[in-house]
Amino acid sequence: MTSAVRRRILLYVPLGLAAATGGGFYAMLQGLRTGDYDPRGVPSALIGRPVPEFAALPPLEGAGVPPFSSANLRTPDRPVLVNFWASWCVPCLVEHPQLTRLAREGVPIFGVSHKDTPSDALAFLRRNGNPFARLGRDEAGRLGIEWGVYGLPETFLVDRGGTIRWRQVGAITEEVLRRDLLPLLRRHA
Repeated sequence: MTSAVRRRILLYVPLGLAAATGGGFYAMLQGLRTGDYDPRGVPSALIGRPVPEFAALPPLEGAGVPPFSSANLRTPDRPVLVNFWASWCVPCLVEHPQLTRLAREGVPIFGVSHKDTPSDALAFLRRNGNPFARLGRDEAGRLGIEWGVYGLPETFLVDRGGTIRWRQVGAITEEVLRRDLLPLLRRHA
């Protein structure tokens, strides 16, 4: 192959990559327009599987609720929400009223204070209320890795058999509560 042919090939490689990127972007925009593309729709490998095994999390001293382990999620008497949150997470503050409402209605919510300091997490709960029936700390983020958490907040619905049935990436808003979560809670009750 001559050097002129190599140069011509090298010229077309970036053009081909740019065309492929443009095509992908166009397809994404079309999906957003039609509602077929969910930018937060990263699937979870845990849906339909038992909760990952983990030992009891360290407690959040002063929160007034016990910590939990995977054993507490294996055979609950009703569906349980597992909510990964942090005091520094703005969407966690946005979803907090919905969690408080669910807790008042009797839905058990197990909280995981994820990559947060105990003092900041406790101050958040004292300021906004504590909707958690059980609460543990995951300061290093290891449990979050096992559950596939990549952004906060993330919430999982665990059925009575200890199987993960649903995952919400981002805040549970009134719309998410009405459209997705409440029907699932009724179905798995």
